[in-house]
Amino acid sequence: MANFTTAKTKAAAPAQPASLMPVIAPAVGWLIPGAGHIIQKRWIRGALLLVSIGTLFVLGLMMQGHIYKANGGDILEMLGFVGDLGAGGLYIVSLATGWGSAVVSNAVADYGKIFMIVAGLLNFIAVADAYHIAIGKKQ
Repeated sequence: MANFTTAKTKAAAPAQPASLMPVIAPAVGWLIPGAGHIIQKRWIRGALLLVSIGTLFVLGLMMQGHIYKANGGDILEMLGFVGDLGAGGLYIVSLATGWGSAVVSNAVADYGKIFMIVAGLLNFIAVADAYHIAIGKKQ
């Protein structure tokens, strides 16, 4: 025989107001590195991200690194584009001003290109972190 238990009805939990922070923090954090943390009052983390990502990108430009553009080239160029695109506003400004468009073939320029890609990838991680803070998954 099966045991039937009566289900206790729980009082409905009050609905929490919907917040736009899970949308705004990652978007702002992508556009300006570290800003997603700063608008959530994580001042030190945001400042460290802004300085580190900005420094990596600027050093890459100073080393005459190449900025990848959206094209249907080979897979390495597409991956480089995704890495550069992660830098957000820094990438947009450098494209608009023409920085990083010169073709330079020396070892330092190769390192500069990698610095800019790493800056973009680090910004992707910072955007994901800002999102997790906004939804309350992380403190």
